[in-house]
Amino acid sequence: MPSKVRRVGVLTSGGDCPGLNAVIRAITKTLEPQGVEVYGILEGFTGLIEDRYIRLDDATTSGLLTVGGTILKTSRNKPHKWPMPDGTTKDMTSEAVRHYQKLGLDCLICLGGGGTQKNAHRLMREGGINVITAPKTIDNDVWGTDICFGFDTGMSIATEALDRLHTTASSHHRVMVVDIMGHNSGWLALGSGIAGGADVILIPEIPYTMEIVAESLLARMQRGKRFSIVAMAEGAMTQDQARRQEDLNKKKKKGKLAEEHAKEPVGAILAEHLEDAIGLETRVTSLGYLQRGGIPTPTDRLLCTKYGTRAAELALQGIFGVMVAKRGQEYIPVSLEDVVGKKRLVPLDHQWVRTAREVGTCMGDEVHKGW
Repeated sequence: MPSKVRRVGVLTSGGDCPGLNAVIRAITKTLEPQGVEVYGILEGFTGLIEDRYIRLDDATTSGLLTVGGTILKTSRNKPHKWPMPDGTTKDMTSEAVRHYQKLGLDCLICLGGGGTQKNAHRLMREGGINVITAPKTIDNDVWGTDICFGFDTGMSIATEALDRLHTTASSHHRVMVVDIMGHNSGWLALGSGIAGGADVILIPEIPYTMEIVAESLLARMQRGKRFSIVAMAEGAMTQDQARRQEDLNKKKKKGKLAEEHAKEPVGAILAEHLEDAIGLETRVTSLGYLQRGGIPTPTDRLLCTKYGTRAAELALQGIFGVMVAKRGQEYIPVSLEDVVGKKRLVPLDHQWVRTAREVGTCMGDEVHKGW
């Protein structure tokens, strides 16, 4: 039975990420031979509201497999909270739906992280449009899938940075504290920390104390190891901070909104504490946006190509309201209803956590004095 889909829109939303172009390419190359017109919506949901798009075809997507960033550009604007010149926000959902209909789209494929999944689901629910999503983020924290595209590239970049910092740390007898992306989840810091041989790995899921970190590094020094590497997720919290955050969350749930306090620069504070505690020069390196840019790894190129072709297949089959998820070796549709509002965090008993501890890595909650 021939597909009823004739026009499909594609947008990239949220932060940029290696592999976005590879997914755009795969979607276009799968749909165009089936007689489906593909349109790229510019700057995420912004282009949908402002009616800005380009036609995608074999010529415009040729060579995109290895190109970083996104040719469609991106933004973090939300249709239901559109920023106005006076600083207020306005619900522009109806405008987004109007332009979807004006362009004659049968489906909108949204590539993005947790926020994008929410925005796509809201458009589907409130605007009645057909959507399909694919999970993008180097944080690897979108619920419902084994892995998000972009994660492998981000982990490879962070691992290479740790490898390079090992040489300067050992040459100067220093402690290097490396800030790695990951607001709520520690996948990136954990994976690159293990692969890069970090001596301490601090992630949001396991609150730490500076005293335990210092004691672990002192134990290393007593074994004759005069340098150390600390891989630290940007969302890592001390045990005191974790308790305060838990209290804040409880108050919010009860409707008692507490005043948000600015996040302390925990990497710098930790470095200062360690230098005083163990007597080694301590430096902080923040990888920042380096982790989100550049050429996707071969693993991500394969992953992105499969995510793109599968999203296109679902569109042709008329299966909407879903996110493409990797489960084992399969790529399956998962209901957006089940995805939104959840985060894929590192389980405390995850094999990576066990592996880190088994090789003597301090996770900030207990001292490891062996090895």
